[in-house]
Amino acid sequence: MSLKDKIGNKTAVIGVVGLGYVGLPMAVTVARKGFKVIGVDVSDYAVEHVNSGDNYIGDVDGAELKKLVENNMLKAYNTYEKLKEADVVMIAVPTPLDKYQQPDSSFVKASVASLSEVVSANTLVILESTTYPGTTEEIVVPALQKNGFVIGENIYVAFSPERVDPGNAKYKTFNTPKIVGGVTPECNQICEFFYKAILDAPVYTVSSPAVAEMEKIYENTFRNINIALANEMTILCEKMGLSVWEVIEAAKTKPYGFMAFYPGPGIGGHCIPLDPFYLTWKARSYGYHTRLIELSGEINNSMPDFVVTKLMKLLNKKGLSLSNSKILLLGAAYKKDISDHRESPVQDLILILEENGAQFDYNDPYIPEFRNELNDKKYLSVELDRVDEYDAIIVVTDHKCYDYKKIAQEANMILDTRNAFKAYSSDNIVKL
Repeated sequence: MSLKDKIGNKTAVIGVVGLGYVGLPMAVTVARKGFKVIGVDVSDYAVEHVNSGDNYIGDVDGAELKKLVENNMLKAYNTYEKLKEADVVMIAVPTPLDKYQQPDSSFVKASVASLSEVVSANTLVILESTTYPGTTEEIVVPALQKNGFVIGENIYVAFSPERVDPGNAKYKTFNTPKIVGGVTPECNQICEFFYKAILDAPVYTVSSPAVAEMEKIYENTFRNINIALANEMTILCEKMGLSVWEVIEAAKTKPYGFMAFYPGPGIGGHCIPLDPFYLTWKARSYGYHTRLIELSGEINNSMPDFVVTKLMKLLNKKGLSLSNSKILLLGAAYKKDISDHRESPVQDLILILEENGAQFDYNDPYIPEFRNELNDKKYLSVELDRVDEYDAIIVVTDHKCYDYKKIAQEANMILDTRNAFKAYSSDNIVKL
């Protein structure tokens, strides 16, 4: 039976390597469509929780995960051996940056090397991890060719970038349009056919994996640059005595040619702060310096310092110094209504407050505790029962669950970096 026939009649077995923020939602999406899923992860925590039906990812329905596991539609392993049975393997492993801000492809290389030892003929291998243009053809293809496979004939390879937007109420894995870039036309056809079988969304094919890889980085670089513009406008509006929030609201009334982006205390998450660096690194091999992209990174990375400097000035007006003040950081997640603190600006803010001798706490109902990646210290969330004890509050994350009216009434001073208190007017509330 051909691979296309197996996909068509749902007898194809699907492997998902990496059961994190991308992999687990995809595994659930595939399994709910009637395909048996084999999950693989090096983390014993992830494997044990999946096999117990215990959800640990915000965008996954815990009840649905449990039901799929109980019905034997999804099972996780910490070795690659079971992937011998897979007809399609999707790789969704981390692609971080190293200390030199260069792409760390070690997770992709390790997963592909392990997969190449067990993968069967006529399997579709899809890389979903965000990475630099050329990764699929430079890393995935050679590893499979070593086994004597011929791409497009007895094995199929493609890149299809993940587009997970944690906390997005409308767009999830199953209904977000998909981009597919196959190594050959045959790879494109079978990969497109597969995604159409598991998703309730359009599938758009491009001519190569490199185009799909570049497309994903372009998406997030676009956001990174426009957020940097909003942040720079904030700094200028501060100097001119204008409200950047009012400026943006006015600009939004134009029905064409403008898309609203908003300032904040910094950029977080695994995509927007990191992805542009994949492109700047790759551009150097072509002798090109991506000045605009690197400048936007500098602007966004400067925002935590801007926030604390503004706080210092506000405290000084009250006769207080930062070192003698008690500060509450409201929110630790990198965006509202999720439990992900990766690259969150709260980590930079904590470092700056510690360097200046300030006392501080944080509160986030989604993140009861976390370890700061920048100083390897652990922090615990406090209750919001004594807001009046703090000299100032910095709004880091504008979770919907916060009682902003109550906080506004009780707080001594609020530095609102997210426009969370836009419905309230008070002398003790200062916007970014």
